[in-house]
Amino acid sequence: MAYSSISKPSLHFNTLTYSGNGASSQALTGLGFQPDFVWLKDRTEASNHQLQDSGRGKSDSNYYYLHSDSNAAQGVQSDADGVNTFGTDGFTVGYYNSTAWNKSGNDYASWNWKANPSTSSNSDGTINSTISLNSTAGISMVYYTGTGSAASVGHGLGVKPDLVIAKIYSTTGDWNVYHDSFAAQERIKLNSQGAKNTNTSIFASLPTASVVNIGTGGDINTNGASHIMYCFARKQGYSAFGTYRGNASEDGPFIYTGFKPAFIMIKITSGTNNWEIHDNKRVNTFNVVNAILQPDVADAESGEANGNNRKIDIYSNGFKLKQTGTQNNTNGGSYLYWAIAEEPLVANVGPDGVPATAR
Repeated sequence: MAYSSISKPSLHFNTLTYSGNGASSQALTGLGFQPDFVWLKDRTEASNHQLQDSGRGKSDSNYYYLHSDSNAAQGVQSDADGVNTFGTDGFTVGYYNSTAWNKSGNDYASWNWKANPSTSSNSDGTINSTISLNSTAGISMVYYTGTGSAASVGHGLGVKPDLVIAKIYSTTGDWNVYHDSFAAQERIKLNSQGAKNTNTSIFASLPTASVVNIGTGGDINTNGASHIMYCFARKQGYSAFGTYRGNASEDGPFIYTGFKPAFIMIKITSGTNNWEIHDNKRVNTFNVVNAILQPDVADAESGEANGNNRKIDIYSNGFKLKQTGTQNNTNGGSYLYWAIAEEPLVANVGPDGVPATAR
């Protein structure tokens, strides 16, 4: 039996970095697939994170974006601004009046997922949903209209999601996150430094292989409002979700993922501090890795040169914390993580497979 059903993770997730040129249109290629979910961030200066997906798509010549660092409703930009085309090997950005996507001289990072450009109806829950599904990689983007009453929403994955990131987008409301390590009714906010807490009106009970159970809270179920959930399920050799406990040492905990990570998101759940994202494309393409972007704030990229020492090492089979501090390694602190592979521990090549290379 193959170690992983996904021998080339970069056909489902890839990080793309680029420099802005200030032009009305810049085509960015090299992803290896057509992205359906693009999460983009200006690295050079403070600017909101930009999240765009194919399901919310386009109306006439307008495209829609969300900010992970804000509770704002979705914004609208014209063809001249933002991610205005999802291409077969990347996407196109424009620049009109914002630093967010294509300012000349600024550096950018984008994290890109393949879901499905075609949506389908799902009636598994008490609320009918529309989904964009890539079951191979364990991702579904779920769109639904709230009712204001406790309900369930079909996600289409066929297995219980390990991560749900939910947002009301037709009006203001916080981002609510469920992680596999959480008990029933626990949540954490993506747009906040806050710790994990219990809220009975958000995730009413644990999700199942077919539905996410939601409460009556306005952030997740406002009557008549539009909502989205990005749902992810673990796939051996491709994605991992888990927890670790900090030790406040430069010889920090090692987290086994079963693959060489291309993307790592971390958040303390027992206390207050920023989220952080590491990847395999920005600045440090070798160990130690210390360039972070923080989903809950608009800050520019933080590296050791400007005071960040939130270091990690990326290995062929996981990652290791290499510093002290509340954000990712305070003594006794509880942390969640989400990791996606650059390559599986053993690629499906030849009769015995090929082990992943170290950095």
